[in-house]
Amino acid sequence: MSKHIPRKRFGQHFLSDSHIIDAIVSGIAPVAGEPMVEIGPGLAALTQPLVERLGHLTVVELDRDLAQRLRGHGQLTVIESDVLRVDFAQVARDMNVPKVRVVGNLPYNISTPILFHLLDYVDVIQDQHFMLQKEVIDRMVAAPSSGDYSRLSVMLQWRYAMENFLFVPPASFDPPPRVDSAVVRMVPLADPAPVDVKLMEEMVQVAFSQRRKKLRHTLGAWLEGRGYGGEFDVQRRAEEVPVADYVRLALELKPAAG
Repeated sequence: MSKHIPRKRFGQHFLSDSHIIDAIVSGIAPVAGEPMVEIGPGLAALTQPLVERLGHLTVVELDRDLAQRLRGHGQLTVIESDVLRVDFAQVARDMNVPKVRVVGNLPYNISTPILFHLLDYVDVIQDQHFMLQKEVIDRMVAAPSSGDYSRLSVMLQWRYAMENFLFVPPASFDPPPRVDSAVVRMVPLADPAPVDVKLMEEMVQVAFSQRRKKLRHTLGAWLEGRGYGGEFDVQRRAEEVPVADYVRLALELKPAAG
């Protein structure tokens, strides 16, 4: 079989370090028969050890050549698609299960859109394990008042418990990327606040639109425009506000969201 040439437009960097692969698979801890979906299986470096433990695996692959190769594997169901177009609720229905586990080495150029896409399907997801640019994971798990605390931190932490559990150096890939990578574990919170996600997204985006300025210049004006009369300290900067405060504010605004 001819060697697959990594495609730049798909952000392809293939995992090739067996020790790192073992560590990731151990962290995921797949159990035979579990419903699992892998995003971007590539050359099957993770796919093969996962399917050996699971018995069967569903994979989402955009690259036509790779999807064709993967179809030759008897234990895989291949969804040839852009992951941003995949309806994970339908995938769970097709597998006849209430929830699926999701794993993947996410393409670094669209990792954030993928995370937000999956947020729409969080009710049918048991957990997520992703390899990402370390810089992105640092933002995902960041605490308030740190340089990495951002819109991404707030939008994911209100819905998931997250842990950065493995560092992955560039040498673990072929070709080596110019950045460090890491693996994050994301477990949906059992009892999340019933916020309006679109409203929360808009609110957090406004808050972080000028992160150096105090919130009165950004979120303050936005809240005024919505006729908000509650108490929220806009003398802080966006990065100083804990996730719980953003959630509380989103809940107070919920009646106006309709």
